[in-house]
Amino acid sequence: MNQTCCPQYTIRCHPLQFQPSKSHKKVLKKMLKFLAKGEISKGNCEDEPMDSTMEDAVDGDFALMNKLDIKCDLKTLSSDLKVSIESEEKEKEKSLKKEGSKDLIHPQAIEEKLGSGEPSHSIKVHVGPKPGKGADLSKPPCRKAKEMRKERKRLKLMQQSSAGAFEGFQAQGQPVSLLPKAKSNQPKSLEDLIFESLPEDASHKLEVRVVRSSPPSPQFKATFQESYQVYKRYQMIIHKDPPDKPTVSQFTRFLCNSPLEAEHPANGPECGYGSFHQQYWLDGKIIAVGVIDILPYCVSSVYLYYDPDYSFLSLGVYSALREIAFTRQLHEKTSQLSYYYMGFYIHSCPKMRYKGQYRPSDLLCPETYVWVPIEQCLPSLDNSKYCRFNQDPQAEDEGRSKELDRLRVFHRRSAMPYGVYKNHQEDPSEEAVVLEYANLVGQKCSETMLLFRH
Repeated sequence: MNQTCCPQYTIRCHPLQFQPSKSHKKVLKKMLKFLAKGEISKGNCEDEPMDSTMEDAVDGDFALMNKLDIKCDLKTLSSDLKVSIESEEKEKEKSLKKEGSKDLIHPQAIEEKLGSGEPSHSIKVHVGPKPGKGADLSKPPCRKAKEMRKERKRLKLMQQSSAGAFEGFQAQGQPVSLLPKAKSNQPKSLEDLIFESLPEDASHKLEVRVVRSSPPSPQFKATFQESYQVYKRYQMIIHKDPPDKPTVSQFTRFLCNSPLEAEHPANGPECGYGSFHQQYWLDGKIIAVGVIDILPYCVSSVYLYYDPDYSFLSLGVYSALREIAFTRQLHEKTSQLSYYYMGFYIHSCPKMRYKGQYRPSDLLCPETYVWVPIEQCLPSLDNSKYCRFNQDPQAEDEGRSKELDRLRVFHRRSAMPYGVYKNHQEDPSEEAVVLEYANLVGQKCSETMLLFRH
């Protein structure tokens, strides 16, 4: 990790606390529009976003602000709101000037009305147009519509966070009509967005099937060739592989064969544990396949391949959201299954940073093997490719190898502890090799796995 050009940090997401961001919602809505009406977005068809969108960053700022003491900001917000109103009314004034109207709204009157708590929109005064052209430097500049929307959203969140905030605004003389009405309904869940009902005459039908890949189930065998052809096109068009590289044997070795045993415990999910292919069927044909492992504590995302003709649906993002929802579904039956593993997060590779957008998520400290929230890791990764995330300098790996003699070795067709094996060895470099292995796998695994020596 500290030697490679691109350190890979294990990343896991908390599906039970996951809330889709604005960019995630856009992908889900894009899919729904395509299924319902056949609409194809003309926007960016990139499969994974490279960086968080500005809207997501703004949402994060609002969420953080909502947790703070809102009382300290009421005066500032009141002042900002007044400036916003003046700017809006100034725009109206300009519009009326162009039309030759004499009914103009004066900012001075607005200020007086704000202090009295009366509605400001009813004030009209008759004044002549000012000489000269250009902006009036004695007044605040007009604000962009986007900034004003942010201001209104900020006000709305602060109003909703505490009943006292609403009373505070009234105490300062702010007109109630200026405050946005609080919505009683909760934001839509991930499941609401994914499984939103479609019209009876929907243009397309999407179905997701989970089939066991190892050992191969009858459903997997029946769809193998079709699935492989999608994989081959994906590798050739998206990853520019030559036609002779994505062979059937390479596909089978890479994404079908698995060392995991198929298990069906009574307290486990209905599909059992092991390796699976999550197939996305559109109008009777496979357009994408997510390769996943279902384990006692998590769903692990291995790979995704899709038909490049459907890149406009952002299937990389869509499939990740479906897998998070699938993990939540499995959790209902198997309570300990509560994590979604996304493989590795590679901060030094911009194309791999998209995994950090599924939050809350953690990165694994490469030295002490404790999970650290990704927000705490990113500043360090911006300064250095390799980082120890655990801030406690005294902390060590609790699972490190402490008793080398208990390590299990397979030698001459026999399993034995390293303490017995080393008595028959004369090579001085042997202990260094075994010690490196022990440090990599830890004490627990060193006692349950066999290190082959010849």
